[in-house]
Amino acid sequence: MSTVAHPPLKRRIEPLVWLMFSGGGVMAAVFLPVLVFLFAFAFPLDWISPPDHEHLAAVVGNPLTFLFLLGMFVVLLVHSAHRFRYTLYDGLQIKSKRITAVLCYGVAAIGALAAFVVLLTAA
Repeated sequence: MSTVAHPPLKRRIEPLVWLMFSGGGVMAAVFLPVLVFLFAFAFPLDWISPPDHEHLAAVVGNPLTFLFLLGMFVVLLVHSAHRFRYTLYDGLQIKSKRITAVLCYGVAAIGALAAFVVLLTAA
């Protein structure tokens, strides 16, 4: 039997943030080009007729669609916050890591709350 004392495990949030960062990158790569195509070209140039408000409200009113959209917005916001945080660290050489992290992820949390409210009012 080993009597070697192990140091207490530190629970870190960093792997979870990197997981959400990669998920947000995948979401951005898959869905943003489609949205740009639809709202920048297809709807304004009448290639496709835009959906009416009642149709969109019915789509967002579905609980699965609501959860998917909310999850997508959250991981996209975490992705952008994480990327901006490391851009500030590496690009601008900002040394106050705690304040930068709190500001970046705080803005992402506020954006996630705003997305929740907007989706809730649209449903």
